[in-house]
Amino acid sequence: MDKNRRCTAIGLVSDAALAALKLAVGVLGKSAAMIADGVHSIGDCATDIVMFAMVAMGARGENKKYRYGHGKFETIAAFFISAMMLIVGVELLVGGVRDVWQALVVGIVPEAPESITLWVALAAIAVKELLYRYTTHVGKSTDNQALRAYAWHHRTDALSTLATLVGVSGAIYLGEQWRVLDSVAAIVVSVMIIVPAVRIAKPSVEELLEKALPDDEVAHIAAIIDDTPGVRTHHNLRTRRNGQVRVVDVHIKVDGDITVNAAAAITGAIESKLIADYGKVITYISVEPYRGQECCERPDTTIGL
Repeated sequence: MDKNRRCTAIGLVSDAALAALKLAVGVLGKSAAMIADGVHSIGDCATDIVMFAMVAMGARGENKKYRYGHGKFETIAAFFISAMMLIVGVELLVGGVRDVWQALVVGIVPEAPESITLWVALAAIAVKELLYRYTTHVGKSTDNQALRAYAWHHRTDALSTLATLVGVSGAIYLGEQWRVLDSVAAIVVSVMIIVPAVRIAKPSVEELLEKALPDDEVAHIAAIIDDTPGVRTHHNLRTRRNGQVRVVDVHIKVDGDITVNAAAAITGAIESKLIADYGKVITYISVEPYRGQECCERPDTTIGL
């Protein structure tokens, strides 16, 4: 099992254990916020399963059917994570608002949570923060966008459980009139889930729509092309991502009287430099004769496929 799948497997086992613990303690400890956090962890388990499957698919190379590889599966996984977070967040927001309404308007005062919920919340925060740091490390080391989104998913869990901890503490130690803080904490949890869900979805959607690489990367790629011996200029530079793979499509201008072997050596040199700097790169380089054109484009005019 590679590092990416091992990372998601650890996340799945951890989330399953936390979900069972939070729900049990939430019910026994009479904490709406802890129950909400437990439901969130159940959603995490479903996300973990899909994430594991998508990462496994994304790790496959190209074949006759998928000539660009399976990198888009990782992008879909990142989008799925954000969608699941958004759904769970909205559900918790609706439930929290309902409970606060009942407490402040209808006059139904919730029962005081038990102090055991505080210890479970502390343990969950510690576990989730460790998972965040571990997953971030693996995501950066493998340049995996889905894992980076998955890491933020763990961090969101830690922050939301921190909100639960604050709400439960207020409900326990500040008296009956403050028990509504438990439900208020559930609302805070929901907001802390919804906001990063939208933030995570944005780059995933952009990649699915094949947006160009960031400007600094495009500028560096253009510099590599122009600095390669034999290249007089370039145009039609197009870039995009396919999971962990960068795709570069460009037309280069070379002296018209060079041999095919010399042209092939130039394109090979460009590809080697790109791979040295970015790792996994797919290049499509068209060679054209140079006739004095000044057609090298600035990075901000490049086109994303």
